[in-house]
Amino acid sequence: MKIAVKTLDNKAAGDITLDDSVFGAEIRADVLHQMVTYQLAKRRAGTHKTQSRSEVSRTGKKPFKQKGTGSARAGDRTRVIDRGGQVAHGPQVRSHATELPKKIRQMAMRSALSSKAKEGKLIVVDALAAKDHKTKAMAKAFETLGFDSALIVGGKEIDANFARATNNLPKVDVLPVQGANVYDILRRDTLVLTKDAVADLTERLKG
Repeated sequence: MKIAVKTLDNKAAGDITLDDSVFGAEIRADVLHQMVTYQLAKRRAGTHKTQSRSEVSRTGKKPFKQKGTGSARAGDRTRVIDRGGQVAHGPQVRSHATELPKKIRQMAMRSALSSKAKEGKLIVVDALAAKDHKTKAMAKAFETLGFDSALIVGGKEIDANFARATNNLPKVDVLPVQGANVYDILRRDTLVLTKDAVADLTERLKG
């Protein structure tokens, strides 16, 4: 698959051939769903927690005598049935992360890249470099390229001026190639890759 390479000024910068095993793979919606679920579960903090019976701050004194009151016996006021007592089966601090085989994760990335290529929402640029850190100029350049919602994936390092210039654009995410992931690819309308990113992703994912 051959695709045109552009500059940030929307000028022609040659062509690039995309590996069909990476950018022309079968699009598996089920695998994409598994991967997004895996990513979202892994990023959950898991810090939600209710107090156990030993942690509830209440007196340990026996509220009334054991027999003769007509009420059920009680040792203290930290029970589940007492107002202000322990919460029954409440959440505890834990990790929500699940396991997903590496081959499935790679298949999901190929599916995500291929879906953008098939929809015509993949743009390849020669490089990500900005003369200054002005957001207005960068927003105008993106408008010229024809998108306002995009994930931009650069090389192993992102140009500092480019990163600052895009930082305040609400629907634009910029990641180095090692941070490229299925969830961020799918949540934005357009995928923008540099030639270095294409080469790196192809090397990692080609079968």
